[in-house]
This record gives sequence, C-alpha cells and structure tokens, in this order.
Amino acid sequence: MGLTLALNTARASLLANSNQIAVSARNVAGANDPGYSRKIATLVAGSTGGATVTITRAGDPALYARTLNASSDAARGDALLTGLTKLAQTVGDTDDPTAPAARLTTFQAALQAAANQPDNAQLARDAVESAKALAGSLSQAADAIHAARAEADAGIAASVSRINDLLVRFDAANRAVTKTTALGGDATDALDDRDRILTALSQEIGVHAVAREGGDMALYTDGGVTLFERGPRAVTFSATSVFAAGTVGGGVRIDGVPVTGATSPMPLNSGRIAGLVALRDGAAVQYEAQLDALAGGLIDAFAESDAVGFDSGPRAGLFTAGGSGILPTAAGRTGLAASISVNAAVDPARGGSVALLRSGGMNGSDYADPAAGGDAAYAGRLRGLLTALSAARPVDPALGLGTSAGLPDLAAASAGWLEAQRKDASTDASYQKTLLTRANEALSNVAGVNGDDETALALQLERSYSASAKLISVVNDLLKTLLDAVR
Repeated sequence: MGLTLALNTARASLLANSNQIAVSARNVAGANDPGYSRKIATLVAGSTGGATVTITRAGDPALYARTLNASSDAARGDALLTGLTKLAQTVGDTDDPTAPAARLTTFQAALQAAANQPDNAQLARDAVESAKALAGSLSQAADAIHAARAEADAGIAASVSRINDLLVRFDAANRAVTKTTALGGDATDALDDRDRILTALSQEIGVHAVAREGGDMALYTDGGVTLFERGPRAVTFSATSVFAAGTVGGGVRIDGVPVTGATSPMPLNSGRIAGLVALRDGAAVQYEAQLDALAGGLIDAFAESDAVGFDSGPRAGLFTAGGSGILPTAAGRTGLAASISVNAAVDPARGGSVALLRSGGMNGSDYADPAAGGDAAYAGRLRGLLTALSAARPVDPALGLGTSAGLPDLAAASAGWLEAQRKDASTDASYQKTLLTRANEALSNVAGVNGDDETALALQLERSYSASAKLISVVNDLLKTLLDAVR
C-alpha cells in the first residue's frame, strides 16, 4: 500500500512538473511579445495527496488601466501636434518670405518706398505686386487650413473604421474568455488577445474597461458613453466632403450619442479622434478666423470714400473680397482670407493703372482723392494708406490676439499664436509619450517575462522532474523485488 501511494504521488508530481515546464516554455517563447503576460503555474494539492496545476496571469489591473489612459492621451497629443506642425511649416513662420506676416512686412516697405517717390511708376508697380503677393499668401494659407481640416476629417473616418473593426474582434476575444472561463479551462492566452485589442482601441479613443463576473468585460468611453456591453455599439461618423471657411465638420456618434462637437453631452477627451477633432474644429478654425480678420482689416484700411456723393458710402479699394467693390459686412467676414484679391483697376496684368494707387479712384472718379489732381508728386494718399495700415483697430477677443492691434502687429501675433500652439502641443505630446513609456515599463516589470528568471525556474523544474522520475524508478525496483520474492 505504501509503494502504491508513493508511485501515485510520484506520477502526480511528474505530471505537475511537466505542466509547469510547458508553462515556462510558453513564457520564454512570449518574452519578446509586448502583449504577452507572464503565465504562472500554481500547484494545488488534491484530496488524495496528488496535485494539479492552475495557470494564472501576472498583472496589475490598476497599472494596466493607467497604461490605457496614457496610450489614449499620447495618441491625442500626437494627432494634434502633427496637424499643427503642418500648419506651422506652411504659413506660420515669420521668417518665411511666403508667410502672410512676412508678405505684409514686404508690402508695407514697398508702399513706403512708393510714398517716398510718388512719381516713380516702377515703385508703385512694386507696391501693387507686393499687395498681390500678400493677398495670394492669405489665400494659400486658407487653402492650407482647409487641406489640414480635410486631412483630419479623413483621419477621423479612418479611426472610426478601425474602432468598429476592433470592437468586432474584441467581441470575439471576450466570448472566448468567458467561454473558456466557464468551462474551467486556461483562458490566459485569450485574455492576452483581448488586452492587445483593447490597447489598440485605446489609441483611437479614450476607453475605460470594467471587469465583470465570469471574465466578461464592458467598455465605456472616457466621457461615459457605452462602447461595448454584451456586444459592440455602432460607431458612426458623418464625413465632410468639402471644407471651406465656416464649414462645420461632421460629428462622431456612438450608439446614436454624439461624442464630438459642441452639442455632445459626454465628449471624448483622449484618443486619436479627440486630437483630430481638436485640430479640425479648434485650432485650425481659430487660425483661419485670425487670417480672415487680417484680410478684413486690409480691405477696410485701403477702402475708398466717395468724395462727391457721400451718401454712396465707402467701397473696397486696393484689396477686395472676391473682386467685389462692396465692403464686407460684419456678418460676412468669414472666408475673407480665401477670397481676398487686388482690385483689377490697379492691376496692370488685368489692364489696370498703378497710378490709381497714388490718386485713388479705383471705383470711379467720384472716389479719387480731390487733393491729388494731376500732381504726379502727390504723396498724401499713400502716406494716409501707410497710417491706416499701422493704425490700431479693434480685434475680436475670441481670436486670442488681444483687443486691438495694427495690421502688421496682428499678422505677427497670429503667427506667434500658431507657433505657441505648436510648441504647447509638442511639450504635451512629449510628456504624454514619456508617461506612456514609464507606464509600459512598470507594467512590463509586473507582467512581463524575465528570461533569466524563467531559465532558473526551468532548471529547478527539471531537477524536480528528475527527482520524481528517480522515485518512480526506485518504486519500480522495489515492486520487482517484491514480485520476485513472491514467485
């Protein structure tokens, strides 16, 4: 009876060691997989003296949740920084000769040169050409903003598509976990698969995971909207076909609930979508509004007044909105940066006369400066335009550029604002990436595989396996001796 018990104990130990060695081999194989969690084989004593092996995962739920948050924050910061960098490289550097601020400085210098020598037709032509370059740079800047918004919109659409795909995969992985758990099997690999999907999902949208009974899991956005519960929720997005000034980008909805936009009751705060929306509907829109204000200021500063019939009112002079001589109203100043142009009456390329820059009258003789007459040396109007260009004018506080500024200062402040936005986004993105790196390192220390430790454990298990095999060999010899004695 003693030999039978010893044999059963040795066989059980051999089986347990075999299972533990297999788990150790799995750990070694998954050591280089960042989504793999170390498996722990625990011996559980049986009622008959044997032992079974229970496999669990190493991990820290609180630390993993923090890693998901860091992943979402880093993705948001990176998406916003990428968009702002593109805008800054295109139109936001005052040292760039093609930037609106630099073009305005060049135009101001050309206008000053023309005022110093009003009878020099070439200087007047240079001033008009500088004005055309300035209007062109504003239009190009507006186009760049529209392109950045369109690219962000396409990025949102792609992100929504990935989210829906990941939710379908998460559903399958979650079912595998709950089924295996209910059957009492080893669900650790299925849990790893589910965590990999969840990590990828956190990069697209801020997500909060809630563990439930039986290995089930529910997902909610960082704003509180249900993303997955017993099944995936539909994530939809209304893409915008064409972007122009004043265009409102489409919103993202989860199960019919808006999670982006001013009307969202529970908006997204992190994830790639949140960063793209912040660029498309926030920074890019505000920057274009600043350029519209600059374009509107130029049109107002160079407007012509009716010197004969004052009831006719002022009309657009050197700069016009889309070629129209009508001054834009307060409600119609959206999109001026995209539509501003130089008056055809003063543009030689379109049959105009540069002399009108000195004398006025681009809207007819009634709008000419009475003091100019036929005096080619008259500089009064040009100096008045220079004064109007630099004169402080009210600025909408919502633009973030103060409450009043001259047009050169307004252009420089706008470029500085964009650079400040980019710098802040860069600092935040760098911080979030560092935080994510530290969180991943901490989680890896808890749940990752240490090759040296696994090697030492494997050697220990091999010695235990050899001891069990030796015990079986000894019991076998004793049983053989006993049987030989009985015969």
